[in-house]
Amino acid sequence: LLVRDGRLAAVIDLGAVGVGDPSVDLMPAWNLLDAGSRETYRRALGVDDDTWERGRGWALLQAINALPYYVETNPVMADIARHTLRAVLY
Repeated sequence: LLVRDGRLAAVIDLGAVGVGDPSVDLMPAWNLLDAGSRETYRRALGVDDDTWERGRGWALLQAINALPYYVETNPVMADIARHTLRAVLY
């Protein structure tokens, strides 16, 4: 995340650089933000409903894979996966 003057200015995510679907860039909405911030992020981006829901799906997929992978070795990443699952599913 890049911040300018205390505000989010950009998101750089090279993990899915080859996918080509802009919805992949929406994963931080669920990985990092609370519900209110997520809505602000969505409005600022102006993405359509289908793109938003695909982003939600990408976040779910990532969290499902990350939680069992990191649960014993990286508690921070495991907590992010748990946060993402809560955000996506509730």
